[in-house]
Amino acid sequence: MIAARAVIFDMDGVLVDSGPHHRASWRALLKELGVEPKDSEFWRLTIGRPVEEALPLLVGRRLSSQEIARYSKRKADLFHQAADGRFVPVRGAVVFVRALEARGVPKALATSASPRSVTAVLEDLGLAREFPVVVTADDVDRGKPDPEVYLTAASRLGIAPRECVVFEDSLVGLEAARRAGMLPIGLSTAYTEAELRNGGAVKVLADFDGFTWERLLTP
Repeated sequence: MIAARAVIFDMDGVLVDSGPHHRASWRALLKELGVEPKDSEFWRLTIGRPVEEALPLLVGRRLSSQEIARYSKRKADLFHQAADGRFVPVRGAVVFVRALEARGVPKALATSASPRSVTAVLEDLGLAREFPVVVTADDVDRGKPDPEVYLTAASRLGIAPRECVVFEDSLVGLEAARRAGMLPIGLSTAYTEAELRNGGAVKVLADFDGFTWERLLTP
């Protein structure tokens, strides 16, 4: 049996299928900046990372704090324009989250997204009241793969890290969960099952359809 008392969710690629909006907004931003992506999979560099940390990786050079602030805001604007207030949940995610709430399982959201994006997504999915603990990019100094975001979430929940399960879709997120001493479970919305298992996921789900707390606790 898995010894778990709490669940911590990443957001993009775990609760919401926002990948198309992020890819569109990154492409639009890079075009505005006159940057040609090195390959069609360039967006993978951004998965799980705060925008501020992803930007220099994509642009290929160090950026000033003023540039990072300006480009981050533009990326956010482009993302929300692409989404237009409508977000598609990962299959079964909303049902699973609400089932945890009904069982009284402590849960938190720990994401590299901004508070603006978190508010928009949770409100559209009808989950705004389901997460008493939300940790965003603005709440930490270091983004994933640093474990700070997950350790902060566990601290706010009042649950020991070793008793927390993390749902993640990114390799940097899985590393952050492992470094926090938590049990990482992968969602194959951005990476393959093999990539996620190689990244340390103890289980890999395609989505949450039919997934339950009891199945979570089963090895």
